[in-house]
Amino acid sequence: MTSPDSDGLLAEQLLRLTRRVHRIQKRHLEQRDLGITPAQSRLLRTLAHWGSPPRMADLAERLEVVPRAVTTLVDGLETSGKVRRVPDPANRRVIRIELTDDGRKALGELRTARRSAAEEILAPLTDEQRETLGGLLNTLIDGTPVARC
Repeated sequence: MTSPDSDGLLAEQLLRLTRRVHRIQKRHLEQRDLGITPAQSRLLRTLAHWGSPPRMADLAERLEVVPRAVTTLVDGLETSGKVRRVPDPANRRVIRIELTDDGRKALGELRTARRSAAEEILAPLTDEQRETLGGLLNTLIDGTPVARC
């Protein structure tokens, strides 16, 4: 059983790790000179998982941000040619957001940057430690306790 003090320490370690991950990923993005912010990167990744172009309200809901924030992100990505606004074929009052070829190319670069950042972060761990960490992270993400033998 853990004490409140050890839970507080773990929480602090998780926050510090999260900040480190963000810093390293940001640096790797900047090194590739894509001109994409971490928030724009997240929007592009989210957009790539849709089967058909979503509405901005759909993106805002998925990203858990206000619609105005998505508008600002889409404006920047549209200016750089990574996304475009397209009318909904069933309702021309509705605007949908789709990736352009440049957006798909940028996603490939983003994946490479994220992979490089992950390699840097995980470098001190052995394969066995990485496997253990992956299992623990899955448990925390899913919120399902690990069965004890």
